Amino acid sequence: MKQKIHQIATQTRGKGLYNITREVEAWATAQEFQTGILTVFVPHTSASLVIQENADPDVLRDLNAFFARLVPDGDPAYRHTAEGPDDMPAHIRSALTQTQIGIPLVDGRLGLGVWQGIYLFEHRSAPHKRRVTLHLIGE
Repeated sequence: MKQKIHQIATQTRGKGLYNITREVEAWATAQEFQTGILTVFVPHTSASLVIQENADPDVLRDLNAFFARLVPDGDPAYRHTAEGPDDMPAHIRSALTQTQIGIPLVDGRLGLGVWQGIYLFEHRSAPHKRRVTLHLIGE
């Protein structure tokens, strides 16, 4: 077994889903492993990761709209408001999604489905530079 680790950065423009599939896949493929597991991890408490539809942009729009309704900004019930009206909702959205994803490596390629993509889900309104750690273990 071998291991490789790498970090990528994604600049966001505010709330939304940012497709990072190409960058993740390019790095994983370049490692020349045939089988293994890739862990994709985001070390932030107001952003997350999802595997989602990558063909129809309406899916991403609907996800954004759903989370805006489910966890609205500025809810007066939130006590944590020191970092703005979007911060506590960002923490809740992150808790409802994932901060790490495991993806199998099969025959040297990510084992994603035809319509699947890897997305960084930015939950804050302001632009941020988000780090994503990739850890590949296999052979």
